[in-house]
Amino acid sequence: MPISQRNQIRLVWLALLAAALAMAWLLGAVLMPFVLALTVAYALHPVVERMAGWRIPRLLGATVALVLLAAALLALGSLIVSVLGSTLPQLRQQVPVLVGNLSTWLQSTAARMGLQAHFDLATVGQLLTRSVSGDPQRWATQLLSSARSGGSTLLTVLGNAVLIPVLSLYLLLDWRDIMHRAFTLLPLAQRDKLGALFAECDSVLARYLRGQLTVMLLLAAFYTVGLRLAGFQLAVPIGVFTGLAVIVPFLGFGIGLLLALLAGALQFQSLYALVAVAVVYGAGQVLESSYLTPKLLGRSIGLHPLLVIFLLLAFGDLFGFVGVLLALPAGALLLVFARHLLQWYRNSPLYLQ
Repeated sequence: MPISQRNQIRLVWLALLAAALAMAWLLGAVLMPFVLALTVAYALHPVVERMAGWRIPRLLGATVALVLLAAALLALGSLIVSVLGSTLPQLRQQVPVLVGNLSTWLQSTAARMGLQAHFDLATVGQLLTRSVSGDPQRWATQLLSSARSGGSTLLTVLGNAVLIPVLSLYLLLDWRDIMHRAFTLLPLAQRDKLGALFAECDSVLARYLRGQLTVMLLLAAFYTVGLRLAGFQLAVPIGVFTGLAVIVPFLGFGIGLLLALLAGALQFQSLYALVAVAVVYGAGQVLESSYLTPKLLGRSIGLHPLLVIFLLLAFGDLFGFVGVLLALPAGALLLVFARHLLQWYRNSPLYLQ
């Protein structure tokens, strides 16, 4: 039975799509810096276009935008270092006290229950103290050992740290030309429909990025103020880190929560720390889920938690930690394609017959 020309065209497109997916699967590690550079260029190109409207050369505008982004990432990294630098020495001093208090509490609780038990947690305390020891010589030895055993990984990280900004700079300089050439490659018969689809994707992704950035800043301010009112000495670094880390769902909030619990336990050494952290972070979750996310991101691009977990695992497996960062923007785009695919299915003979 001969295949019609229309079906032949569909088969060609399916073959091209399958080839693209296979290439992405096989070359995931190679494509990662290009995907990340494309994401950075997409996020920064409105800033560069605005500067170009102010008669600022594109090369200067792109360089300034990339430098500001790098400064923001370095600031976030310095927050993590400041929290660890302030917490680890206290933890090293307070671990024996905390372990002793825990042992006493367990013994008194067992005695009230009529149990004869002896809890000796001194060994556990020694292990914990040794694990958070701030011996620079030991850390340097471990770092050098890791570099020798995983030299290729270290070189890859350093190479990407140089390659990604260079790729992003070239993309920002030629953004208009690249987008125009990509648009001219669309099939003539479907150019209007595909153009409308990509315009919708651009609108959804831009709204998502702007909304997510606003949510992160508002949550950073909320957690900082909440922890400060609760009396936390490290309220600013922990609050800002928690707010900005929500870009990685579940994981970012979890790390911020653990840091707050650790800092509170070392500072207050009472149940007040647990209650204060529960109130502040519980209120933050309610604020984010019930108001900020629906208001600023919109329910039309809201992702179900099951889909979020799947996207995090899938993109993390393909592109590593960077894939985790790209999972939610990609999910927002997938929702647009899913809506159009569902509409096509409901109008097709597969559904109607």
